[in-house]
Amino acid sequence: MTPRHDPVPWPTSPADALALQKELRSQVVPAGSPEPIRIAGLDAAYSADGRTVFGAAAALACPSLRFIEGATAAVPVTFPYIPGLFAFREGPALLAALDRLSSSPDLLMVHGHGTAHPRRCGIASHIGVVTGIPSIGVADTLLCGEAGEPGAPRGATAPVTEKGETIGCAVRTSPCVRPVYVSPGHLIDIAGAVRIVLRTAPRFRTPEPLRAAHRLAALARETVACR
Repeated sequence: MTPRHDPVPWPTSPADALALQKELRSQVVPAGSPEPIRIAGLDAAYSADGRTVFGAAAALACPSLRFIEGATAAVPVTFPYIPGLFAFREGPALLAALDRLSSSPDLLMVHGHGTAHPRRCGIASHIGVVTGIPSIGVADTLLCGEAGEPGAPRGATAPVTEKGETIGCAVRTSPCVRPVYVSPGHLIDIAGAVRIVLRTAPRFRTPEPLRAAHRLAALARETVACR
């Protein structure tokens, strides 16, 4: 299959990665309120030796959350572990997996940050810009900024702020369970991102598109390990 998403060549040095991230940041549009009918969750797993990243894309129907299809890709790791630059470490595998889906989704949900990032261009924003697809970042912990503690009920939220700017939202997706940190990636605003995350997390802390992608990435890793 011919790749649908062909970003500029991936930098292999931190300096070049920072320069590209700054360039992409100028193209991020944290605005919009899409109504997707096909959402793809994107997540990654690493081989035991850390030399290979397994990217996974899981497409689900919305609002039913029915699994439609999934794809994975194994890509050698070529970029060092540097917080804030995960797009350059995991992005090639995630885009390769996304390209293997039979059709493009209406929205991407990425395990990682979007605008809740020191340079306002986390992996969700990076992938959203290079694909042109609306994207959301959903992370387990904060990378930057501060967040208040949301109320205990499902659906409670608290803003994530840095230097007076609201860059994301802490969202309680399940009662009395740790919040997830949601931020726009591209072509969606904070309210829209929170709405879709809650819509896709009816039972568990992690939204269903990311749960499905996590399972696919783990299975791809285990399959290779067992050979």
